[in-house]
Amino acid sequence: MLTIRIAIFVGVLAFQPVAAQDERTFTSRANLVPVPTLVRGADGHTIEGLRVDDFIVEDDGVRQKVRSDEDHAPGPISLMIAVQCGRRAKREYDRTSTLESMLDPILSNPNNESAVLFFDSKLNLARDFTNNADSIEEDLKNLPLGDSGAVILDAAAYSARLLARQPEGRQRVLLLISESRDHGSHFAELDDMVRLIGENSISVYALSFSPYISQQLDTVRGRNKDEWSPNVDILEKLEDIHQAMRKNSPKALASLTGGEYESFSTRHAFESDMLNFTNHLYSRYVLSFEPKSPHVGLHQIRVRLREHEGGQSVLFRSSYWVGDSPEASAR
Repeated sequence: MLTIRIAIFVGVLAFQPVAAQDERTFTSRANLVPVPTLVRGADGHTIEGLRVDDFIVEDDGVRQKVRSDEDHAPGPISLMIAVQCGRRAKREYDRTSTLESMLDPILSNPNNESAVLFFDSKLNLARDFTNNADSIEEDLKNLPLGDSGAVILDAAAYSARLLARQPEGRQRVLLLISESRDHGSHFAELDDMVRLIGENSISVYALSFSPYISQQLDTVRGRNKDEWSPNVDILEKLEDIHQAMRKNSPKALASLTGGEYESFSTRHAFESDMLNFTNHLYSRYVLSFEPKSPHVGLHQIRVRLREHEGGQSVLFRSSYWVGDSPEASAR
C-alpha cells in the first residue's frame, strides 16, 4: 500500500525576516485523508446527529469508503492567529477590540495551543505556540500600528509552516483577520499555497474587512476626518471600488480548506462571526478515507449528503496533495 508522503520545502518561500524563522523541511506521513466537514441548515445553524452513512465522499470523482470517529470529539486545537496591522487595519481595531475575549473558549482550554502573527509589509511572530492564555490575550490587546503593506499570502504561508510543526492528531487552524486583497506578498502562487496548506490538513477561517466600505462608514460617522480632502478624486474612489472587487485571497483559502469566510463592517458583525468560528470548531464531523493507489499531485475532494434537503450546505476541504519521493514509491 502506498504511503502518502507530504513534504514542505521551506526554501522556496521568499519571506521577510521573522523571529524564529529557519530553513528546514517538514515531512509528515499518513494513510488516511482527513476531511473535517460542517453541515448547515437553511437557517445557518449546524446540523448534528448525522452518521457516516449519510455522507458520500469522492476523490477525483471516485467514490470512497468513508470512515468517521463518531464516538470521539475532534482533537485539541493548534490555532494560529494572523492579524493584519498594515494599511488601514488600525481603523478596524475598535471593531475587533473584543478579539481576545471572543477567543477565550479556545484559549482557556489547556489542551489547546495558540500563536500570534502580526503582519503589514513584514511578518512579525509576536508569540510562538503556547498554552499560556494570558500571554496570547495580552498580545491581542496590544495590536501594533503597521506600515502600508498587507502581505496576506505571505502570512498564510508562514502560518502553515508553523502549524505543520505541530503533532499529528491536532486540529491545525489558521484564523486570518485581514482585508480581502493582498498587497505586497512575495509568495503569490495560489497553487503553491494550496499545496502548503492542503498537505497539512489546515483549516483556514477568514474574517475580512473592506477598506473602502470601512472608510465610507467612518466618513458617515465622522471618525476619519484626518483622511478627508477638500478635493474628492472620483477616479481614486472608483479605483478603490475596483480594488475591493478584485481577487479575494482569504475567501479562496477558506474555500479550499473547508474553513469559513465572513466579512464584517461593524463590531456586532465581527463578534457574531467570531462566535460562529469558536462554535463550529467543535461542530464538524470527523470524516476520513483511505485512497487506493493515489496518483502524485493534487486531488479534488467532494463531500455531499446522501439525502440532501433544500437550503443545506456542506463545507469541506476540497483538495489534498500526494507528494512524490523515492521513499514513498518504495512502500
